[in-house]
Amino acid sequence: MDYSRRLQQMSGRYNPDNLPLQEQREFSNETIYDGDVVKYVKRAMCAVGPEYTKRTKEAGEMAKLHLQARIPNISFEYQGSVMTDTHIKGASDIDLLVVCEKFYGTDIFKVREELQNEWKYNYEQRNRLQQYSSSFSLYQGDSDSDLRQLRLSIESIMSSHYDICDISKPKSVKITNKHLHRDVDIVTSSWFQSFDYVINGMPKERRGIKIYNKDLNCAEGPDFPFLSISLINNRSAETQGRLKKMIRFLKNVRTDSDQEINLSSFDINAICYSIPVYTYQNADYKELVSIVWKYMYDLLANNNQDNLLSVVGDEYVFRGKPEKVLALQRLKSEVFSIKLDLDKA
Repeated sequence: MDYSRRLQQMSGRYNPDNLPLQEQREFSNETIYDGDVVKYVKRAMCAVGPEYTKRTKEAGEMAKLHLQARIPNISFEYQGSVMTDTHIKGASDIDLLVVCEKFYGTDIFKVREELQNEWKYNYEQRNRLQQYSSSFSLYQGDSDSDLRQLRLSIESIMSSHYDICDISKPKSVKITNKHLHRDVDIVTSSWFQSFDYVINGMPKERRGIKIYNKDLNCAEGPDFPFLSISLINNRSAETQGRLKKMIRFLKNVRTDSDQEINLSSFDINAICYSIPVYTYQNADYKELVSIVWKYMYDLLANNNQDNLLSVVGDEYVFRGKPEKVLALQRLKSEVFSIKLDLDKA
């Protein structure tokens, strides 16, 4: 494996402006005795520098300012790997959710169904369900029309402010902030209040969102990005950052591979999050490589990949998706090669 070439590729991602001091700060965990494979692994586990992450968020904030000045009844949230500090590119884009505040989706039917089984819940939970049911009122407007109009407004405003503005994607508008050299994906969305959200007391991290698809003229989902962000951040804090190191490592290996490995951040998050904490709680960088390889090996050897769930536990990642299983096999092989080279280093 050509680690010299991979190190050059990674340097371009993590330090696109080629600043010597930035490079020194970025990879300060290296020693003069480290060979190329050791450097590659250590760098692959490193976080993107805070200066670049800050500029990415600034690009999102600039887009937000343009929108909130002209569109009423909206709020904003961010989602994606920037919010967990597991992005691998210095110029990584960011997802800006533009949330329509005119209405919200609900699990009201499930709430009312479960009220018929009150014995299953404690007093506080029953009270939450009862209050939610009694205060619920059906939205009298046309939610799909509201989201369609919001999407059209976003397209118009962004096109007027940014020379590079792609409105062709069904679920987002992508703009490029040429001053900050950052892309922002602007996603039209609405809130979804799930049964889980209600019975747990409506904590912010359990709020769901539905994403508008302009080609279908409807909202799809729900997804629970804030819960995923919270779970990854909390578990990584419990393991002194080791979870995020594994996630970044796999993302870099995927990106640097000569093979096409079609695994998304969503997929890689699920793989690493499902690794038992006790196996890596005190592991060093070499051990982390072995642990993540062995976990992928065991998944495939025992055909357990079909049972792997997303971080929030609401979706099977590989079931019925042979192309993703193939990508997992390729990623496992890449990591195994690195493991062998690391063992010799």
